[in-house]
Amino acid sequence: MKRILLKLSGEALAGEKHTGFDEATVTVVAKQVKQLVDAGTEVGIVIGGGNFWRGRTSETIDRTKADQIGMLATVMNCIYVSEIFRSVGMKTAVLTPFECGSMTKLFSKDRANKYFAHSMVVFFAGGTGHPYFSTDTATVLRAVEIEADEILLAKAIDGVYDSDPKTNPNAKKYDEISIQEVIDKKLAVVDLTASIMCMENKMPMYVFGLNEENSIVKALNGEINGTRVTV
Repeated sequence: MKRILLKLSGEALAGEKHTGFDEATVTVVAKQVKQLVDAGTEVGIVIGGGNFWRGRTSETIDRTKADQIGMLATVMNCIYVSEIFRSVGMKTAVLTPFECGSMTKLFSKDRANKYFAHSMVVFFAGGTGHPYFSTDTATVLRAVEIEADEILLAKAIDGVYDSDPKTNPNAKKYDEISIQEVIDKKLAVVDLTASIMCMENKMPMYVFGLNEENSIVKALNGEINGTRVTV
């Protein structure tokens, strides 16, 4: 039995619109995850909030409040994506680190494990529940807590590069790189807090482009055209 934590970029789920949801994109993701679940893999999911909110670009709003808006954006994303997952035949649950009325359940490791035992896909929404922590950090924290075997990092970009490929056409992609090198070279795979947590807890990551065909299934099988981040 394998347990993975899949991190989905909010922007990637917005497709070419770059904001809100693109249902066709999310449905493709759902069908891939169903293949994993049907094969016996336990899947936890964290989703970023960038398709709704990029709070750090605003100098008007207090950082704590901006981060709280971001946390709520991830809750909306998880509720939406979990419903698309249900529409293709999966059972889901959304857990948050704070009360959201009857919309979600409070996160605990025991509750997550109970849901995994019933072959449910578990969404971890709301980040860590605290400001100043990103969804990258929430991803690694939940992966460590639920004792995942690895993190699959599905992004709008197809791996780890030595510089930003959007601005540098000669940027070089790594097939494999250690988390220590990521930290030393300040490569923006995940933020520094998340990188150090990965290193300290020996949590490996695969980084790959969500938009490539069957990318999630291929990533789990080690057939990715992305980057393996070793520990």
